[in-house]
Amino acid sequence: MSDGDAIRKCREGDRDAFRDLVTRYQAEAVGHAVAILGNRDDALDAVQEAFIDAFQALEQFDTTRRFYPWLYAILRNRCFKILATRKRHQAESTDDLEILAPSPGMSREELLLLERGLVALSPEHREIITLKHLDGLSYEELAARLDIPVGTVMSRLHHARKNLREKLSRRFKKGDEL
Repeated sequence: MSDGDAIRKCREGDRDAFRDLVTRYQAEAVGHAVAILGNRDDALDAVQEAFIDAFQALEQFDTTRRFYPWLYAILRNRCFKILATRKRHQAESTDDLEILAPSPGMSREELLLLERGLVALSPEHREIITLKHLDGLSYEELAARLDIPVGTVMSRLHHARKNLREKLSRRFKKGDEL
């Protein structure tokens, strides 16, 4: 069933059709929320709330478009609201963080180091690197997803990569234990 068909069925009262959308996009949404928030529990809450918001706003959805980019805009707003209200009383632990899936040819230590580097970035930089390098979005797709000009995407991505390189370089120079 296409996204548009599922939305039409939802509008007609078929709640199972929305369950199909949740099943289809939940894992991707959780991955993106973890990348922005750096915390799996907050990410799960944000995803659940974003799906509820989306369900309540289905009448506004344009059925000629794909559902996930619309949901992502809702999810992104929800994540940044959580970040704006979150008060940190202690340093964030990365022990249970899973931004990245295990990758062939990458050791557990390298994966952990990269995750720690990503967590150390600002949420905006972590988000754009995740969308570009893990999801493979083009500059144009990033601009549409983030609702910013392509030039801003290029600039933000440049600075995000530079910051990540610096953070990883410092870890290697310090000899930090993983």
